[in-house]
Amino acid sequence: MLDLFSDSQDDVYKPTISEEELSDAEVLIELAQIKEELKDRVVVLGHHYQQDDVIAFADITGDSLQLAREAAKLSKEYIIFCGVHFMAETADMLTSSNQKVILPDLKAGCSMADMARKSEIDRAWSFILKSTQKKVIPVTYINCAATLKAFVGENGGSICTSSNAEKVISWALSQGEKLLFFPDQHLGRNTCFKMGIPLEDMVVYNPNMQNGGLTSEQVEKARVILWYGFCSVHQGFTKEQVKTIKANNPQMNVIVHPECPFEVVQASDDNGSTSYIIDKVDKAPSGSEFAIGTEINLVNRLAASYPDKKIVSLSPYQCLCTTMYRVRPRWLLASFRAIKDNKPINIISVPEDIARSSLKALDRMLAIK
Repeated sequence: MLDLFSDSQDDVYKPTISEEELSDAEVLIELAQIKEELKDRVVVLGHHYQQDDVIAFADITGDSLQLAREAAKLSKEYIIFCGVHFMAETADMLTSSNQKVILPDLKAGCSMADMARKSEIDRAWSFILKSTQKKVIPVTYINCAATLKAFVGENGGSICTSSNAEKVISWALSQGEKLLFFPDQHLGRNTCFKMGIPLEDMVVYNPNMQNGGLTSEQVEKARVILWYGFCSVHQGFTKEQVKTIKANNPQMNVIVHPECPFEVVQASDDNGSTSYIIDKVDKAPSGSEFAIGTEINLVNRLAASYPDKKIVSLSPYQCLCTTMYRVRPRWLLASFRAIKDNKPINIISVPEDIARSSLKALDRMLAIK
């Protein structure tokens, strides 16, 4: 499921024969030339999980909200977001109406975001409210469709990021007696446990089961209702991998993203958002050793950036975000070519009513101290 808000589904880029015949090297050469030619009109945003040959053309790199907020400060006419769909939506909502946000491949989605649909959230909300008289505050992780951000905005809740999840959840539980957290169960569980909420006070709502697999009594008893969603990359890390790393090298500092399963976070030395992980590595003394549980492109980039430190992936397997990987230099070139021809493609445009309600939730997040 990809909940697309684009100006025209007919605008999905289809390469011409001549473009398909370009070698990878030729693509990079032309991309560098056309980017320089259009530098006054176009800014390229690159998410941390992008591959290096895309990041090489990014004017700004960062996580999803950081990039969207940076884009909002600019006056460039076109913003090419090398990320996934929900990120481009956020950028569109935060930028001005005369700016256009472009996603190089409309099929670059997010498996976690796709695990929570608006219709499913509506059904869950109805069941939860029928099951308790207590006030429930919804919080959504920013990794979700704009329609879900809008739902939260209209129901007194807030958006959160992996960096501020604890602060936002604390706020939510000060506003109500229960929390509905979606779409990532692991970030919700790990954050709430860190805040002192026991696991027995949390339940998981699975939309593939009747009433989420819960009884009204379970909802009434629970303090936190977690959506069943997860990140396909971070879900792949295991407690056994942590044990193996530590057995082979007790000095290795294992740090993971809080989207990892609970048992992985508990077994690790540290956990935190992408920006936290980057900052931790940056400030560590020379000779430090890290096994990092997050997307492989970021891990490899950190290893290359800090040759005086040993940096490896926690997993022996390729922990690649395959949807993020859909954004290729070839499609980035196509986006530039279309702009040059004044026929931009893959424009992401969130309807005004959805954007207005989403921004309510975002503004609440930004107001939380």
